Amino acid sequence: MVEVQPLISTDRGRQLDFHHTTPTESEVWQLLELVPDPELPMVSVVDLGIVRSAKLQQHEQHWLVQVTPTYSGCPATDFIASEVHHTLKRAGVPNRVETVLSPAWCSTWMTQKGRTALKQAGIAPPLDDITTLACPQCGSLHVALLNQFGSTACKALYRCNSCLEPFDYFKTI
Repeated sequence: MVEVQPLISTDRGRQLDFHHTTPTESEVWQLLELVPDPELPMVSVVDLGIVRSAKLQQHEQHWLVQVTPTYSGCPATDFIASEVHHTLKRAGVPNRVETVLSPAWCSTWMTQKGRTALKQAGIAPPLDDITTLACPQCGSLHVALLNQFGSTACKALYRCNSCLEPFDYFKTI
């Protein structure tokens, strides 16, 4: 049996206090919410929809966490899996992280909290109707596509024709 440290402190300034040796599913998800996306650190891998599931494997006594990158060629996939694994391990949670590519990640898996965090950071979140794309800086609908690929392959680069600010749009997939 792995001994759990009584206090887990993270770079996000949140703390979790375990009073038992096997964390609950809710506690595991709370830990996973502490893992920031390496390219979008204002959003957790949970809020981005990258973490698909976390299930206790009773017969093996560890948590199996399944992650799906935002696209199959994402260069941060291994890093994200490592961060998820080490975050749980530091908390005394035995785990195995598995990357699952099918079905492919879908922008609808992103939480409202994640969408709000992107917008607050100046990145337009995915939309069902691209004709409603508004500048995250000033709110203007007068925007123009500059490049189908922005700072990463999962984003497109736009410019607001009102305030003239460039911004990333997180593509709907």
